[in-house]
Amino acid sequence: MYVSPIREPLITGKKTYKQITDEISAPIEGKAGKAWYVGITITISALFFGLAMMGWTIWQGIGTWGLNKTIGWGWGITNFVWWVGIGHAGTFISAILLLFRQKWRTSINRSAEAMTLFAVMCAGLFPLIHMGRPLLAFFVFPYPNTRGLWVNFNSPLLWDVFAISTYFSVSLLFWYVGLIPDIGTIRDKVKSKFKKAIYGFLSFGWTGSARHWSRHETMSLILAGLAAPLVLSVHSIVSSDFATSVIPGWHTTIFPPYFVSGAIFSGFAMVLTLLIITRKVLNLESYITVGHVESMNKIIIATGSIVGIAYITELFIAWYSGVEYEQYAFLNRATGPYWWAYAIMMTCNVISPQLLWFKKLRRNLAFTFVLSIFINIGMWFERFVIIVTSLHRDYLPSSWSMYSPTVVEVGIFIGTLGLFFTCFLLFIRVFPVIAIAEVKTVMKSSGENFTNKDKNE
Repeated sequence: MYVSPIREPLITGKKTYKQITDEISAPIEGKAGKAWYVGITITISALFFGLAMMGWTIWQGIGTWGLNKTIGWGWGITNFVWWVGIGHAGTFISAILLLFRQKWRTSINRSAEAMTLFAVMCAGLFPLIHMGRPLLAFFVFPYPNTRGLWVNFNSPLLWDVFAISTYFSVSLLFWYVGLIPDIGTIRDKVKSKFKKAIYGFLSFGWTGSARHWSRHETMSLILAGLAAPLVLSVHSIVSSDFATSVIPGWHTTIFPPYFVSGAIFSGFAMVLTLLIITRKVLNLESYITVGHVESMNKIIIATGSIVGIAYITELFIAWYSGVEYEQYAFLNRATGPYWWAYAIMMTCNVISPQLLWFKKLRRNLAFTFVLSIFINIGMWFERFVIIVTSLHRDYLPSSWSMYSPTVVEVGIFIGTLGLFFTCFLLFIRVFPVIAIAEVKTVMKSSGENFTNKDKNE
């Protein structure tokens, strides 16, 4: 008689509730190791370099960038779209996997939510700088004013502002509401009066009573319901910045689902990059297991395959449309001056994720770590290919041009990487990187009788 295999345990090592609390809160209570100090020194250096380049851009103007009369969007918008995409995984893991009652999310949702906030902060810097006069950025908000001018409600660029600011607000609320029970736990554990006062204030008087838990659960579900549509809306609107134009290579209705799946694809890759390092450095291998990595790799296969189909569909539609400008745009991407960028994109995003069909590779941490970096490189080049190769060949050959980023542009991108990783390193020292209360709820629910025989099924 066939016996169904028992699910692999979500927490290994037969932990007690006290052990879970002690081990996850250890990085907050103890002193930071050398690796943390080395890491934050590098990231803060990158951040200051980026700030200097941003200051130089604001002082000198956008002329310090490599843009020209043909290529008006380049490095800045590429990075904006890339960072927004990375921010997608946090909301997906938090909201959609919560609504579908996926228990494996409990070990990874906290850091993924934090990653979303930091990525959206990095993304928001680029349009702000690109305006040239950041102090006048409030002009994008519609409000009655003495100038008698209103923003253009027909422009997807305006709806970008609404979508991303809403996305950030809901993600921040969702992240903080989930943190409150754990902040209460940290408040009760720390010895310092100063820390106790700070965590006490941040916990909003959490006592762990039945009433508090009931309200916490209700609020989490409401926020999850609000956040789930945002996963689809944010990058759909970003894709409309391109799809509503008449530029060959951009004017396509496939962009919204293509961008959303690509965003989840790159977001999960970044979560894997962070968590594979975090679990090792903070000794959290019992909570972020190989099983978690495998589950995330399965989502990467699914979304990576959708991205691959989207690439092929674009090529087919360009040929089938019979529009010579559209056909040339895609031929130029593959064989033109930027063929190398297109080759990197196809290799990293289409070919390499297919290796995850092999279970041994899917469960191999070193391979997954390298692959996650490859995917993020590939997704960055996807945005570069869409933006630059579509613009550098205008309808008039006299307007044809080439684009290469300047040191200032590269410096700003390095600065955003510094900001992102600095925020993450500070986060793991201040708040529990794993949701303590949520992990405890899944500890006894599955896998107690798991054996090696089940593992091989």
